[in-house]
Amino acid sequence: MDEKSIINQTSDWVKNSVMLKFIVITILMLLMLIPLFMTKDIISERRHMNSEAMTDVSEKWGWSQEVNGPILVIPVDYLVTEKKEDKTETRLETRHFTVLPEQLIIDGDVTTKKLERGIYEVVVYKSVLDISGTFIVNPEFDSANLNRIRYNDAFLTMGISDLRGIENSLDFNWNKSRQEVSPGSKIPETIASGVTIPAPGIEKMTGKVIPFSMKLHLQGSKNLRFVPLGKTTRVSLKSDWSAPKFNGNFLPDNRDLPETGGFSADWQVLQLNRNYPQSWIGSMEGKKLKSSSFGVDLIIPLDDYQKATRSAKYGAMTIALTFLVFFLAEILNKRRIHPFQYALVGLALCLFYILLVSLSEYMAFNTAYMLATLSVVLMISLYSLSVFKANKLSMILAVTLTGIYGFMFVTLQLADYALLMGSVGLTLILALTMYFTRNINWYNLNIARG
Repeated sequence: MDEKSIINQTSDWVKNSVMLKFIVITILMLLMLIPLFMTKDIISERRHMNSEAMTDVSEKWGWSQEVNGPILVIPVDYLVTEKKEDKTETRLETRHFTVLPEQLIIDGDVTTKKLERGIYEVVVYKSVLDISGTFIVNPEFDSANLNRIRYNDAFLTMGISDLRGIENSLDFNWNKSRQEVSPGSKIPETIASGVTIPAPGIEKMTGKVIPFSMKLHLQGSKNLRFVPLGKTTRVSLKSDWSAPKFNGNFLPDNRDLPETGGFSADWQVLQLNRNYPQSWIGSMEGKKLKSSSFGVDLIIPLDDYQKATRSAKYGAMTIALTFLVFFLAEILNKRRIHPFQYALVGLALCLFYILLVSLSEYMAFNTAYMLATLSVVLMISLYSLSVFKANKLSMILAVTLTGIYGFMFVTLQLADYALLMGSVGLTLILALTMYFTRNINWYNLNIARG
């Protein structure tokens, strides 16, 4: 056998070897992961820009809001004796006697709206909170070194995490008399941000029920939370938002999400449900109070970028299945397909996710998904007509691609069952592949010249 004959045989083996072609296709599929990862980076970048738009709007409209209070504080003066070297010094030290409400009732109505920042939408809200309750002051002070109880300097502190969200002037009714509200917290170690209200008449009202009430018009974004400071705390919320996420240390005792939209929810929290007392002397870290907070997130359920990211996770599967269809068509149809043609098809599949993200920024996600799917399926199916030279195989390819994208779409809609749907779908795909290739003799198979 001469040298030219050996070269020709080697060339024919390279062109017709199924195993070598399979290896080449596998390498191509792995290379297609590079543009797929680049696509994921683009989605992540657009999602980050959306997050920046949300931050920009929140900075101007109002951040997440946490309502904490009111808390009653009575300054108490003690004489403290200290020894310094050979001298004994006595100084006056002011401590805070803090009292929490006996009852705290909050009735809220939350109205949401979507603001646009460029091409992005941000969900914000306006709330009207009717806050009422009672205090009972039973002074129990350490009498040792007690100098004076400053009832006339008593005050209330109402914690509001972002004061920019206050829409109207506050009217605080204390024991049926209107009190002026001033900004700022006098107990920053306990409540970092809030307003201060004078609390006159405490000395004459010790041991008696002192009612209070106020109406708070508060706007914010993302979520609204409450700290259950009352011996009994009751919170009722209703809103027009259809996708609430209840969170924090307590879930609602009752909730209603009617089909017409919106929600209503009721909480009741007792003193025994939280890990701090009803009154104390000194300071308390605000973290201890915040640890018992609860509320609701007003979120956009499964936003478009999250859906696009989840769909991109199926990108490798889509490429693998499409290449498998081309590979089987190449074997069964006895027609060679060039690796460059595989690469073009792979790039078209990667283009789907760019189309999906770009279109979903200007229209509904489901419409964008349908248009992106139609574009890619038509492009690849029409291209396969010239590659396969068989209408039946091109039709099978179109049905397969439509089935893959349809499966992904259903999986994206069922967020809670995504893992189940994904695992069942992949199992069915593998089973079908095994079924249709069961009779192929892989040891005695070459790709004929096309």
